[in-house]
Amino acid sequence: MSTLWDDADYREEWYAALTMLQAPKHRRWRDVTLLPLYEHMVVTGRWWDVVDDLSAHAVRELLIAHPAAVAPIIGQWARDDDLWRRRAALVCQVGAKGDTDPELLGDVITSAMTPPDALSGDFFVRKGIGWALRDYARTDPDWVRAFVEEHRAGLSPLSIREATKHLAGAEATGE
Repeated sequence: MSTLWDDADYREEWYAALTMLQAPKHRRWRDVTLLPLYEHMVVTGRWWDVVDDLSAHAVRELLIAHPAAVAPIIGQWARDDDLWRRRAALVCQVGAKGDTDPELLGDVITSAMTPPDALSGDFFVRKGIGWALRDYARTDPDWVRAFVEEHRAGLSPLSIREATKHLAGAEATGE
């Protein structure tokens, strides 16, 4: 897999690698030993389409299957100076529904946004925060409401808008 990824001349080859990696028939080979490969792919992919697909599928699968081993690494990524590691940490639970770890989600979001640094205000970080919260709001809207209210001062208007987009009665503006 790493040869296909590293030797790619076109983005479509990366997409092919992601498709092969996530194929159901390869599930039995996907375990925590692949996390360094996923991290390499996040750091070298360096754009939302690659990072989001990899994070919200492959990384999420590992996190759900091996939370004790993967969650601490996700926590490190949330504070990383690399934008794409930080984005991956934010969106890796998107789609997890009832398997979402709300404590990890809250920690990752607060780590990614504080203390304010060059990346905490980045569009992809702010959007990732909003997307992660909006997705989890489908599973636990009360948790998301409470999180947004508690952290409103530190959340960007974009993150608040995205997080509360489908919450009835929520103040979505944040501005």
